[in-house]
Amino acid sequence: MDIGALHVVATSEPVAELERLGDEIAELSANLDAATARLLELIREFDARGGWNHGCRSCAHWLNWRVGMQLGAAREHVRVARALGSLPRLADALARGELSYSKVRALTRIATPEAEEQLLTIGKAGTACDVERIVRGWRRVDRLAEAREDTRRYKARALHVYQNEDGMVRIRGRLTAEQGAVLMQALAAARETLYQRTRSAPSWPDDVPEETPSMEQLQADALTLLAEAALHHSLDPGAPGERFQVVVHVDAGVLADADAPGQSVLDGGTHVPAGTSQRLACDATRVIMRHDGEGQIVEVGARTRTIPPAIRRALHHRDRGCRFPGCGLAFGQGHHIRHWANGGPTTLSNLAMLCRRHHRAVHEEGYRVERQPDGTLRFMRPDGRLLPDVPPPPAVPKDPAQSIRATNEAAGLRLHARTACPGWRGERLDVVWAIDVLHPLALKPQTVRE
Repeated sequence: MDIGALHVVATSEPVAELERLGDEIAELSANLDAATARLLELIREFDARGGWNHGCRSCAHWLNWRVGMQLGAAREHVRVARALGSLPRLADALARGELSYSKVRALTRIATPEAEEQLLTIGKAGTACDVERIVRGWRRVDRLAEAREDTRRYKARALHVYQNEDGMVRIRGRLTAEQGAVLMQALAAARETLYQRTRSAPSWPDDVPEETPSMEQLQADALTLLAEAALHHSLDPGAPGERFQVVVHVDAGVLADADAPGQSVLDGGTHVPAGTSQRLACDATRVIMRHDGEGQIVEVGARTRTIPPAIRRALHHRDRGCRFPGCGLAFGQGHHIRHWANGGPTTLSNLAMLCRRHHRAVHEEGYRVERQPDGTLRFMRPDGRLLPDVPPPPAVPKDPAQSIRATNEAAGLRLHARTACPGWRGERLDVVWAIDVLHPLALKPQTVRE
């Protein structure tokens, strides 16, 4: 048998040149990590001050729209930024380029102010892979400590249901893991039932939900279905057409002018703002009732849709989802740019598709929308400033890497190829021993295994 020999192929590039390239990569990476620390600091302040709340659903969604960051990465940036607010040592190590963003991202999953010093030691001493392994072991010990409190949690189970002054019903409680599992399975089954009902409705797709509900909203709907299913065993919950109606009584003058005197109340008597009534009336079924001077009904008109099905189909086809800048949800509600109560026609040119969140923003939070002569929509913030469809591109220096270096040098940082180099000397990592030494709750480290 011919056994091939190992051949060493000489490279034409000098070793010194390759080392120089490696040093430049390491030095620039340290500069990028230092710049990332500043980025996270800005994100934390922007998030805390609600700078994203101009119609975006969260700071992560704003980063997705304004910066072009993938939504999952944006959520992780926001999480790390918030965590570093209470972890000054880790934040400082990142700002000095001594820890990479990858290490800091892993450490912030388990870091507390009490354990920050130990975790900083881990970050500086180990490679990124070592840090990930220790973080996994650390979390296992945390779970063991959590298991010791199961008895206390069982005794703390409770459910509170009460009605607020605004008419909303609040539910607050704590369930054991087993109880919670049963409830979550039931909610999942109820959500699937609601979805199948929507898909099988004869009017599909004319009467689909106006927006894709959030998970929290779906959970609320599913819980209602569970309660109705339980009542069906012994009680009649009423005709389906009546069970799922929400009735708002609003005077015609209030619809035309939110500041006009008059009522705007739910069927049970709970007051709602006039702006809410105007929003609901944009795209709903309406019944016009005339009253005499004594408040008695003298005439009831026929039930009509404010937006007929044919126009709704055309609106969905034209707008393809919410038109609010940076949103893009596939489903929405029809919004009258000039409200029909003020004489605005129910025509495509006077309609725009908005999701529930941004429909509320336009009617109740001071945002405005106008259609330009060329057919485009223009959105304005409450202070009158234009809200562009596409954010303006940031100014990028001719040499971004050098600009980052100059910024860090101006801040007093002197970063080099060895700045972020770990103290690891090549020895095999003993995760059990590391957790035993570092974790404050590691009473039985032998249970921790890779």
